[in-house]
Amino acid sequence: MADTPTTYPPGTPIWVDLSTSDVDAGRHFYEELFGWTSDEPAPPEYGGYAMFRQGDKLVAGSGPLMEGGHPAWNTYVRSSDAVATAQTVRDAGGEVVVEPMQVMDAGTMAVFKDPTGAYISIWQDGTHKGAELFNEPVSLSWSELGTRDVEAAKRFYDTVFGWTTKGEGYLEWQLDGRSIGGCNDMNAMGMPEQVPPHWLVYFTVNNCDQTADRVKELGGTVNMPARDIPGMGRFTVVADPQGAVFAAFSS
Repeated sequence: MADTPTTYPPGTPIWVDLSTSDVDAGRHFYEELFGWTSDEPAPPEYGGYAMFRQGDKLVAGSGPLMEGGHPAWNTYVRSSDAVATAQTVRDAGGEVVVEPMQVMDAGTMAVFKDPTGAYISIWQDGTHKGAELFNEPVSLSWSELGTRDVEAAKRFYDTVFGWTTKGEGYLEWQLDGRSIGGCNDMNAMGMPEQVPPHWLVYFTVNNCDQTADRVKELGGTVNMPARDIPGMGRFTVVADPQGAVFAAFSS
């Protein structure tokens, strides 16, 4: 991703946000880790949501947990019609967890669970168009589905977003021939049964080894030490002190 967010067609991941059990601590962690700044949170009646910035560019959001949720980074896919997308999700065997909901004049969101159990969200633009920076330190670079039923996931995301896949083993989600995300078979990876299907958010950083060290210094955990992606760079999988998991990538 290198264009401005308004150039991305429906079906493209264009935003991520943090749902956390301790909003203030969560914001402080990412400000210290990434050097982000936070906008003033919205009033409590609007959920206390706040935006993270890298320089003057919007890169992510942050807010409190929904009832029954757990700390996590959430991926949002652009939709031109949130209500229609929600119906397509139902028709494709998914579950609408949060019905399309207008967020002031910013846009309309909804949250789904795919047939394999992974949660994903959509965003229909209002005044908020999505992230303003991609693939540069420190901003979103990739979102990756971990699932125990790859074939079911392929059918679902093809129907809902028009995605196809490229590759063998590790798959790349593509939209109109452009790679926009990844897909891992959790069974082939030997992930423990207690790990549920999920979407993993990757942030580009200057040095993922140093980022992993800094996560530990700030009270987080390193779930997967930094390792090479042949021909591309290095990545690490970590969790913040509240338990939200994410990955850091450096080329």
